[in-house]
Amino acid sequence: MPRATLSGMPALLLLDAASMYFRSFYGVKGDVTAPDGSPVGAVRGFTDAVATLVATRRPSHVVACWDDDWRPAFRVAAIPSYKAHRVAGGASAAGRDGAAEEVPDALVPQVGVIAEVLAAVGIARVGAPGCEADDVIGTLATRAVADPPAGVDAVEIVTGDRDLFQLVDEPATSASGVPVRVLYTGRGMRNLETVDTARLVEKYGVADGEGYAAMAALRGDPSDGLPGVAGVGEKTAAGLLGTYGSLGGVVAAAQDTAERRMSPSVRGKILAALDYLAVAPTVVRVLRDAELPAHESLLPPRPRDPETLEQLAERWGLTSSVERLVAALAKADRG
Repeated sequence: MPRATLSGMPALLLLDAASMYFRSFYGVKGDVTAPDGSPVGAVRGFTDAVATLVATRRPSHVVACWDDDWRPAFRVAAIPSYKAHRVAGGASAAGRDGAAEEVPDALVPQVGVIAEVLAAVGIARVGAPGCEADDVIGTLATRAVADPPAGVDAVEIVTGDRDLFQLVDEPATSASGVPVRVLYTGRGMRNLETVDTARLVEKYGVADGEGYAAMAALRGDPSDGLPGVAGVGEKTAAGLLGTYGSLGGVVAAAQDTAERRMSPSVRGKILAALDYLAVAPTVVRVLRDAELPAHESLLPPRPRDPETLEQLAERWGLTSSVERLVAALAKADRG
């Protein structure tokens, strides 16, 4: 019997790994340490999160999508402020090639341990040079819609990053009939918010993922260093897109003096931001065609390297978390 998600459809589960391990690092209460005193809260939290997802969503395929480049050059070239406030060393270091992200010292070594655990379990970990995890997710989701892996009837993206709402898709717009939805972790791993097109309409007033991307460009995002159009918030952006259909339609309407539905105030704001709007889509939209390494996304029924996994569990004090993940693999395999 095939594995199935709670909706009854076997899914490809795409994990926004950085979003998950940062959330685990800040979300795990108290000092969680290995036998030698090393901090492992992020590792334990991440492993528990994957176990919960496998047990509750019961996916047939899983990929942990990795940030090989958290601030790609092509996005910085378009908008130099992109993530500049997160660069280690501050604004003075933001323009340097290969600038490092400011990451808590206690988290840095834990990311490597998470990678080792994933490898021992047999869960694919995929990154690409010059790409963020978002681009890996966008590419894998696009591929799965065009040519679904055997048995996959849905794509589910696990993330705390609303930017990925742009990938939400429904069968009516996908040739394969494979829906793409986001499992948003804003309220925790056990209280996931399922974001589909109906939710985008209800909460944001946009018709689909493409509409969300256009709204995000207009609105901007201070957390990513995207200025947006000054004075245009989420509701105004959604209203403009509802009237004019697309970001290009909004810009064309602002430039058309005969167009009377746009207020003079909003028109002035759009016209003042034309340079930004010309490049914003390059930054906001995730790649759909990144070059990715070959990998096996099929979720194994048991750990690929049980001996190494046992050693990691002992070394880092992860026995309970690893046992939960191994049990989840077996349960998912039984269908």
